[in-house]
Amino acid sequence: MALIDCASWKPQSDEFVFAYRFPQTNLSTYTQLIVYESQEALLFSKGQLMGKFGPGKHTLDTENLPMLRTLFGIPFGGKNPFTAEVWIINKLCPANLYWEIGGMPVHDADYQTMLPLKASGQYGIQVADSERFMIKMVGTKDVFTESDMLSQAYGEFSSKSKSAIIQFMTSQRIGFKTVSAHLDAISGYIKPFLKPFWDDYGLSMTRFYINDIAIDTSTPEGRKVSEAIASQASMSITGHSWQQEQMFGMANNAVDQMGGAAGGNGLLAGLVAMNMMGGMGGGGGMAAGMMQTQYNQPTFGGASAGPQGAVPPQPDGLGAQQPVKQIYCAACSQKHLSTERFCPHCGSEYNPCPKCGSDNPKGARRCVSCGTALQSAAAATACHACGAPVTPGAAFCPQCGAPQGAAPQGNLCSRCGAPVTPGTKFCPKCGQKI
Repeated sequence: MALIDCASWKPQSDEFVFAYRFPQTNLSTYTQLIVYESQEALLFSKGQLMGKFGPGKHTLDTENLPMLRTLFGIPFGGKNPFTAEVWIINKLCPANLYWEIGGMPVHDADYQTMLPLKASGQYGIQVADSERFMIKMVGTKDVFTESDMLSQAYGEFSSKSKSAIIQFMTSQRIGFKTVSAHLDAISGYIKPFLKPFWDDYGLSMTRFYINDIAIDTSTPEGRKVSEAIASQASMSITGHSWQQEQMFGMANNAVDQMGGAAGGNGLLAGLVAMNMMGGMGGGGGMAAGMMQTQYNQPTFGGASAGPQGAVPPQPDGLGAQQPVKQIYCAACSQKHLSTERFCPHCGSEYNPCPKCGSDNPKGARRCVSCGTALQSAAAATACHACGAPVTPGAAFCPQCGAPQGAAPQGNLCSRCGAPVTPGTKFCPKCGQKI
């Protein structure tokens, strides 16, 4: 075979290449070795390292390679041939190497159950010790690429990363709902665990990022968990319960059967569907109970809360002790507290049901939620002091405690109905000009 006059390498692959072996091994003492910037060349012969060459143009003679005389007995001068392998190491620092690990079972602090998680991100690796890198990682390959790197290091890299992520989330009590806010802190925590691993292969980790921690949907269990979390988020946004969702599904199936079946089966399915839909409208029976909107949402707490975080009961407009909760305004369907007499979104007055506390339109005879008969507008009277509804015959207002009966002497405010002393220019209750 002909002797090689010049040896060099310019990367041509779309994939990042860490090491490349020059294909020809027949060299001579006149062979020129060209090493570009960010490269380092290594010559091996008979399993021994003959020399290292940095960027520049080098002649492979005994002056640059003292081991030539020892290995081949080559005298000075002349175009003396010898056999050697030329390895060129790419010392650039790619920072966009992708990694992903799955199968991380974590006891989640938010859901208090085991969640199968996966993590992915990017990292940067640079060859720091070319000789160690060649011996411990490259081996006998002709080309060592990014894929080879990830494949060879995946086992130990995955094990160390999983352990560090689980340790951080458990010790800091970070749940799945808020883990995205801690990705930078988790990345900084994991990097020291991985540095000794790369150093042992002659590599230096320059960057490490976690871009995402999500539910691992590669298994049936993971897909079920992901669907359950998505369903819970949907129910939280729309305000319906799991029982209601199941009932809607059963009713839809029954309606589909009614449309596709004939005879007695179709009639039976239709009756079942109508019974379900009737239960949704506020009638009695099991369906009505399942379709009852869940208004009692435990969204309050603090120093005044009880042992379970519930707020102590507060007197409502009808004098009964009712727990503070969120209700839906009958006018605009927005949520507000049951202690607020007027909706903060649209200003409509809160007309509570004496049984379930749901808001109802003015003049409604029955509660839109539970069907309880409501006190008619004609039967109720208003307090002279605060305007709250008062049961006919009551001696005192259940809201403010003002004595009832005949209207007090003097003027009444045109806005709130509070008594106003003659000669007063403004209502002491609401500030209305008299």
